[in-house]
Amino acid sequence: MKTVKVNEQQVSVHDRATLVDVVGKVLDRDLEPDGRPTDGGRLGIAVSIDGQVVPRTAWQERVVDDGTEIDLVTAVQGG
Repeated sequence: MKTVKVNEQQVSVHDRATLVDVVGKVLDRDLEPDGRPTDGGRLGIAVSIDGQVVPRTAWQERVVDDGTEIDLVTAVQGG
């Protein structure tokens, strides 16, 4: 097991966890390997690692390291 920080909270994940695994765990949702929710809904979030936005197409390939700082940002409509 290793620990990553998601929005300032410590989260334990398995040793080979990818961003898909982390996002699914934090949001408590089942995700397809490409990051889409299995229920057909929308996530409406962006993910960054150490300040760099990671496109959803790269979530499956991005294995997180112990101590990685991840930010999940929710998209909100309005003005």
